[in-house]
Amino acid sequence: MGFGIRAQPNSAGRSLPGENKDMKQTIVICSGGLDSVTLAHQVAAAGALAGLVSFNYGQRHAKELDFAALAAVRLGVPHSVIDISNIGAELSGSALTDDIAVPDGHYAEASMKITVVPNRNAIMLSIAFGVAAARRADAVAAAFHGGDHFIYPDCRSGFVEKFADMQNAALEGMNDITLHTPFLNSTKADIVAVGARLGVPFAETWSCYKGGEIHCGRCGTCVERREAFDIAGVGDPTEYIDNHFWRETIEQKRIA
Repeated sequence: MGFGIRAQPNSAGRSLPGENKDMKQTIVICSGGLDSVTLAHQVAAAGALAGLVSFNYGQRHAKELDFAALAAVRLGVPHSVIDISNIGAELSGSALTDDIAVPDGHYAEASMKITVVPNRNAIMLSIAFGVAAARRADAVAAAFHGGDHFIYPDCRSGFVEKFADMQNAALEGMNDITLHTPFLNSTKADIVAVGARLGVPFAETWSCYKGGEIHCGRCGTCVERREAFDIAGVGDPTEYIDNHFWRETIEQKRIA
């Protein structure tokens, strides 16, 4: 996976972790999910991990933050949980923050747009860049991936490129910080494959948007997670309430 470069994230081509000598101190935005925990392990394998930053924005599945904390302990780095729940309360209308049912189905279905929290990633990235500047870090890493593009506009390459340009201007003359998005054009299955090679303990990651005791197996993130392991040919250690819904959903999507 390639390391992003200043103002041109993910445009440096494909390279192996550790090949970019400029990635000295990187702060990873880590939700505790499969993607961001895998990214943390990848950056750690490159010897560039300075710490993890997580956000409490009032999400109903806040238990994911416990898994981010586990990753920080496992990797031996500092972990900051930044409380922006007061801001999240103003970003109403999402099933992730309001009393709205999280829909079942495939992640790429239009119904999943109810899980959008307006400007969530833009807000988190802005704060993370401020933290990186204060800590004199060289990069901020985020685990946006190709499967996010359909639903979330602030996970797409256009947003990433423009955000990097904005931050270059915002910190001009102060800090030179890279926005590192190695999974931007990768699938979830690609990320699972990377994580498997790195020895990521997938059972110690959380994806389910419903935030129950175990993964529901029916929400978009659960279906996407289960499908990714299947495509990657990697055993899925996750315990699901419904172990069959994902396959039925995938088959229906193929027929449609």
